[in-house]
Amino acid sequence: MPLSNTDVKLSTLTFLITNKIISVALTKTAKKTREHKTNYVETVRSAIDANKRVYLFSYENMRSNHFKDVRLHFRGGSNKNAMNDDDESGSEGRIFLGKNKLLQIALGRTPEDEYSDNLHQLSKILSGSVGILCTNQAPKDVEEYFASLAVEDFARSGTVAPKAVTLTQEQVETHPVSMVEQFRKLGLPVEVKNGRVTFVGGRGEWELCEEGKELSVEQCKILVHMGVKLAVFRIGLVCRWEKDDGSVEKFPLSG
Repeated sequence: MPLSNTDVKLSTLTFLITNKIISVALTKTAKKTREHKTNYVETVRSAIDANKRVYLFSYENMRSNHFKDVRLHFRGGSNKNAMNDDDESGSEGRIFLGKNKLLQIALGRTPEDEYSDNLHQLSKILSGSVGILCTNQAPKDVEEYFASLAVEDFARSGTVAPKAVTLTQEQVETHPVSMVEQFRKLGLPVEVKNGRVTFVGGRGEWELCEEGKELSVEQCKILVHMGVKLAVFRIGLVCRWEKDDGSVEKFPLSG
C-alpha cells in the first residue's frame, strides 16, 4: 500500500528530528572529550609546576593492587616519613600513565612546543608501557625505592614462562578429591586413588609448562591452584628530568 503524503511528511519529520538529536548528542560528546583532554594536559602541567623533578618509567606485569601502593607512596601517604630533608613536602607527587599521546602533548614533542626546557626529550621516548612520576622526593630515595620494588604475582595467560614448572604428587594430593573434575577440565591428568588426588598411572610428577613458552589460560589457573607465582611486578626508571637546570639523566636498562 503506497504511503500517503501525510505519512511521507511524518516520516521525513521523524528522520530529521532523529538526526538532529544524534547530531547534538555527538557534538556534546565531542566537546566533553576535548575538555577532558585539555583538563588532563593541564593537570599534568600543574604537577610539573608543583614538583622539582620528573621521572619517566616503564613497567611490566602491571597489577593495580600493587601499583596502588606506589601511588600512595609518592602522594605522601604512609611512607611520607621516608623522605629526606631536601624534600619540599608542600605538594604531593603525581603519577600519570596510560595516555601516552596526551602526555606527549603535555610535555611537548619539540623544543619549540615543550612545556619546559628539555622535556621534549622525555616525550621522544614516551611509548609503550610507560608513565611519568612528578615528585619532590630526593633522587636517592626515589631510585632506591624502585630498585627494590619487585612483587611476585600469578602469571596471566599469554605470559612467557620464565622457567619450567613440574608439579609433584605432593602438590596435587593436598587438594580435595572434589577438585578432580575441575583439574581434568584444565588438562591435569589426575584421578582419585585411596581417597586422595593422584596423577594418572601412578606417575610421581607432571610437567605443567616449559621455559620460554606462552602460558595458556588453563596453565595459569593450575598455577594459581598450586600457589606458584611466575610473574614479577616491576617498575624500571628510564630517565630523570630536573626542573632547576633542565638536565635529563638516562638510566641503564635493567636486565
